[in-house]
Amino acid sequence: MLNLRAIKKGIKSYSEKQMIRRISKLLPNASNKNLVTMLSLAQKLTRNVNNKRKIGNLIETFKRGHPAIEIAKKLLSRPNKKCINKLVDNFLINNILVGSGIRDEIESKEGTRPPYFLVLSPTMRCNLNCVGCSTREYTAKNDLPFETIDRIISEAKDLGMHFITTQGGEMFLLKDMFKLYEKHNDVYFQVYSNGTLIDKKTAKRLADLGNVEVNLSVEGFEKETDSRRGKGVWKKIMQAMDNLNEEGCIFGFSATMTRDNADALTSDEFIDLMVEKGCYLGWYFQYIPIGKEPNLEMMPTPQQRNRLRQQVKRWRDTKEIFIGDFWNDGPHVEGCIAGRSFLHINNKGDVEPCAFVHFAVDNIHGKSLWEVINSPFFKAVRRMQQAKAAPQSYSDNLFTPCMIIDQPWVLREIVNKYGARATDGGDGLLRGAIAEGLDSYSRQIHSIYDPLWEEWKKGKSD
Repeated sequence: MLNLRAIKKGIKSYSEKQMIRRISKLLPNASNKNLVTMLSLAQKLTRNVNNKRKIGNLIETFKRGHPAIEIAKKLLSRPNKKCINKLVDNFLINNILVGSGIRDEIESKEGTRPPYFLVLSPTMRCNLNCVGCSTREYTAKNDLPFETIDRIISEAKDLGMHFITTQGGEMFLLKDMFKLYEKHNDVYFQVYSNGTLIDKKTAKRLADLGNVEVNLSVEGFEKETDSRRGKGVWKKIMQAMDNLNEEGCIFGFSATMTRDNADALTSDEFIDLMVEKGCYLGWYFQYIPIGKEPNLEMMPTPQQRNRLRQQVKRWRDTKEIFIGDFWNDGPHVEGCIAGRSFLHINNKGDVEPCAFVHFAVDNIHGKSLWEVINSPFFKAVRRMQQAKAAPQSYSDNLFTPCMIIDQPWVLREIVNKYGARATDGGDGLLRGAIAEGLDSYSRQIHSIYDPLWEEWKKGKSD
């Protein structure tokens, strides 16, 4: 095995450190010119060709006066400079610039590239009882031990990963996580939370740490949120946003689109409210029929999914907030990123390709993170994403990347071939009525998205 710590030390040359210092000095004055200069320095720092290209595209976007530059200026002018410095030091420098160099070195010597980031679900406990969720079944004894989480994060850093998402359950029920956020202060943590436990004291603690960004789950407005999450939850979320905003924390929203809340979540009024509350980013997910009680009726329709795609594209050109659309953004991330750009470890230590693909062969107990990444199962997942290498398995349409809802035959093939077990007790999506429903959905989404993909390749897509 490579001496990964030695690699990490080796790429931190004197000239790189000088450029990093120059970036840090430019931070307090987030002018248009300085932002472009910072990006140009970052482009020189990275050795990864793809990162150079992406940073170059962002530079051109900023030069055109795109709203993205206003988002960056507003973000960097936040009164809490510790949060800004940690964003730059841990996410931009440690994970993207230095981390990509480590991942490049490992790939060149080992033939396998470590993922870009890691998703951890250390607890599945929650203080809410949302419709379509089964976290009420879990207790503290089901949590992943502190020592195991600590080891996983340390191993991830050795592989160049300094960006880690933590989710649950409800993360703020797991008090030991604050110890881990503090111990690994060179990592940038993204946390998904229902927001009900983020009082002023918790917001102050997050502000003092600086290396934690929180995304608060909403279902739309008060009506949609309370109908799924419980009466009064909406007001608690709004208060949590105010608490985080007052402390100068970086935070955003997380929205799971269902058939019932699609109209609210794709409205301009909703996005405008999130911007007004101080959100700098928002993540859109779709309800996926997984677990012991999958519900096909909760899935947004293909037409609703396409409506979201159209709205997100428009918002990116007009609103001062970064929006990520986990499924519709396939063309921007080269398709499915499960097992390639990230992987998921649940509270039992099962290592899954994705936070939605609840099937695993390997468990982190007794195995290193690197061993799992190199396992036959994960190698197969990555091969299946290469359309040219496996034309019978995966469509090359990057608008339809998901192995659960877009290409359901892919999941069945890989699970059956490698004997992957269902980690949530729900393998119904592989057979019977749920499988038939997913096949039907896939045919419908392809009838809309296949023509769009052809137009996209020609540069004519909306």
